[in-house]
Amino acid sequence: MNRPNLTHPAPRPSVAPAPAPAPALTPPRQLPRRPLDLRVRTRRIQIEELVVDNPGKVLDHAQEAALTAPDTAAALGLGPTTPLTLPAAAALLCALHEPGELAAMGLRLTRHTTHVTASDQQTEPVSLELSYAPEYEE
Repeated sequence: MNRPNLTHPAPRPSVAPAPAPAPALTPPRQLPRRPLDLRVRTRRIQIEELVVDNPGKVLDHAQEAALTAPDTAAALGLGPTTPLTLPAAAALLCALHEPGELAAMGLRLTRHTTHVTASDQQTEPVSLELSYAPEYEE
C-alpha cells in the first residue's frame, strides 16, 4: 500500500497568471493648473406651492409685515391705502419669510420645486428639476 508523501506536496499544475486589467477606454483628463474661464451661467428657479390654512392669521401677519417692510410691500403693489387681498398677503409673507416660518403664519407648504439650468458659451443648456412634496399630517 502506498502512502501519500505528506512532506512534499504533489506538484501543482501551473496556473496562468491573472490577466492584466484592461486599459481604460480613454486616458484620464489632465486638469489645467489654473481655473478655466468658461463663462458658465446658471439659473435657479424655486417654486413653493402653499395653501392658506388660516386666512385671518395670514392677513394679520401681512398687515404687520407691510408696516415693517414698506418697500417690499410697495414692490408688490401694496400701499397704505390699498386693501390687502389674501393672494397679495400671501405673496408679501412669502417674499419676506422662509417656508418653515410661514407655517406659523397660517400658510402650509405643499410642494417645493427647484429648476436649475446651466450652460457655457459653447454648449446647449442642461436642465435639472427636483420636486419635493412634504407629507402633511393633520
